[in-house]
Amino acid sequence: MLNMLALLQQGLTTGDGLAVGLAVIGGGLAVLGAGVGIGRIGGHMTEAMARQPEEGRNIQTAAIVLAVFIEGVALFGLVIAMISTS
Repeated sequence: MLNMLALLQQGLTTGDGLAVGLAVIGGGLAVLGAGVGIGRIGGHMTEAMARQPEEGRNIQTAAIVLAVFIEGVALFGLVIAMISTS
């Protein structure tokens, strides 16, 4: 896996520092956003299951599907950031 710090340092020495720096920041924001989103899903899922225990399976299934979609979007953002550094 590519090391983002190494990419940033390489970009600074070759003159493409701004483009690489922005790509690194974009990838970091994509991962940070996914972490926050999945955390919020987990918290609200726990609240919903505490309020309606009989709907626990449906709530858990929906939360897992949403978490998968968020991970997919974060991975897509990270791949775009990696591609733009090349």
